[in-house]
Amino acid sequence: MKNIAVLGSTGSIGRNTLEVVRNLNRNGFPVSVKYISANSNVELLSQQIEEFKPKAAVIFNETSFEDLKSRSLNHKCEILCGQAGINEIASRDDFELVVNALVGFSGLIPTIEAIKHGKDIALANKESLVVAGELIYSMLRESKSHLLPIDSEHSAILQCLQGEPIAEVSRLILTASGGPFRELSKEEMNSVTVAQALKHPNWVMGNKITIDSATLMNKGFEIIEAKWLFNIEAENIDVLIHPQSIIHSMVEFTDGSVKAQLGVPDMKVPIQYALTYPGRIKSDFPRIDFKQLKNLTFDEPDLEKFECLKLAYDVIKSGGSYPIVLNGANEAAIDLFLKEKIRFTDIPALIKSAMDKHENHVSPSLENIVSIDSWSRKFVYDSATELV
Repeated sequence: MKNIAVLGSTGSIGRNTLEVVRNLNRNGFPVSVKYISANSNVELLSQQIEEFKPKAAVIFNETSFEDLKSRSLNHKCEILCGQAGINEIASRDDFELVVNALVGFSGLIPTIEAIKHGKDIALANKESLVVAGELIYSMLRESKSHLLPIDSEHSAILQCLQGEPIAEVSRLILTASGGPFRELSKEEMNSVTVAQALKHPNWVMGNKITIDSATLMNKGFEIIEAKWLFNIEAENIDVLIHPQSIIHSMVEFTDGSVKAQLGVPDMKVPIQYALTYPGRIKSDFPRIDFKQLKNLTFDEPDLEKFECLKLAYDVIKSGGSYPIVLNGANEAAIDLFLKEKIRFTDIPALIKSAMDKHENHVSPSLENIVSIDSWSRKFVYDSATELV
C-alpha cells in the first residue's frame, strides 16, 4: 500500500491524480489517499472526502472552511484550515509521498515542509524550483526526500534518463506546443482576449498555467526547473516548438544519439509514473494511434514575439533572486490580465519593469524569497495603475 497526500486535489492536476489512484487500485497497485487539500471548492472537496475517505482535509479559504465543517459528511474526516493545516499534514508520519499540485508561489512552503519531514514529492508545482531551486537543492542533499516531476516534459526526461549516466548527456530538449498564438504576429497579440488565451490547442489545464503556456513563460519556468531537477546547466537545455504535443521531451547524448518519450497529451501518464516510480503499472489511459500521425514538426521559438521566454532566459543568466521576481511579477500580471485590467502584451512589459527595478540577492534565504515575492507583486499591481 502506498499512502499519499494530494495538495490541490480539486484542480486539474489534483483531479487527474485521483483518477490515476482509481486506475492503480483497479490494477492491483493499492494507493490510499490519506490527506487532501483545496483552496475553496467545497462541493468537489466534499465529494472527494466521501469517495477517498482521507484522515484529514485542508481548505485554505476561511469562509469555505466553515462551510465544509458544517456539512454532514458520512466519513469522519478531520477538517483543517490554511497554511497551518498544510504544515500539520506535512509533519505526520503515516504517508510517504506528497503530490504537490498547488498553483504558483503557494506551493513553495508545502514543498519545503515535505522535505523537512523526509517525504517524497511528486511535483507539479514548478514555481517551487523556480523561486527556490538553490535552497531546495541544498535541502535535498541533507534529506531522504526525492523529487519526482509530474510535468509531462520533465517526466519525459526522467524516463529517457533511466539507465543513462548523467555525465553522458550533452543536452536536454524541452518541447512546447507553442500555445494558441504561435501563428499570430506580434501586433495581433495586442488584441488577444482572455477567452482566446484560455483556449489551449492541446491541453486542458488551470487558468494560470494556461496563460503561462500562451506567453511561453511556462517553458521558461521549465528550463529553470530542469536545471535543478537534473543538475544540467541552462545553456545545455533547449526549447523546440512542437505543435502536435506528441514528443514530450528529448535527451541528446554525447555520442549524438537522442532518446524521446512519446504519448498523447494526457497528464495521467506522467502522474502515474511519479506514483509508481521506478516501476510501471497497467493503465487504461489513451494510447497513440501511430497510423493517425501524419507529421511531427519542430521549430525554434520566436523570442521577439514571446518576450516572457526571453525574460526567463535572461533570469537564468543573472541567477540569484531574479527568478523570484520573474515568478512573482508574472503571477500578479496574469491575475490582472484575467481580470481584464491589462492587455496580454502588458504581461511581459510589467515583468521586465519589475526585473529592471530589482537589486539582485545572491543565494536568497527563505525569508528573502518571501519578501522579494511580495515586493514583486506589489510593484506590478502599482505599476499597472499607470497603464489603465
